[in-house]
Amino acid sequence: MNKKFWDGLPADVRTTLEGAMVDATKYANQIAEQQNLRDLESVKKSGKTTVYTPTPAEKAALKAALVPVHKKMESRIGADLIQSIYKETGFTAQ
Repeated sequence: MNKKFWDGLPADVRTTLEGAMVDATKYANQIAEQQNLRDLESVKKSGKTTVYTPTPAEKAALKAALVPVHKKMESRIGADLIQSIYKETGFTAQ
């Protein structure tokens, strides 16, 4: 919804809606995770596709390789947003 409408809602209604959005997002993410796991298992059982799981070192290398992209995108999406994503995901840009 747009900011003007949101700001026009009573504070108690905004609080209730914010809680509902958090709950709905958590529930949707749980459903998606369960479906993803079922689908991955189906792919593996089919035998038609090789599923590769990167090692921790490979994951770390990929993350490190993406840091310059994050820096480049700061001007478009904001350093604050990038930092908040780092915080939420436990990502460190070292």
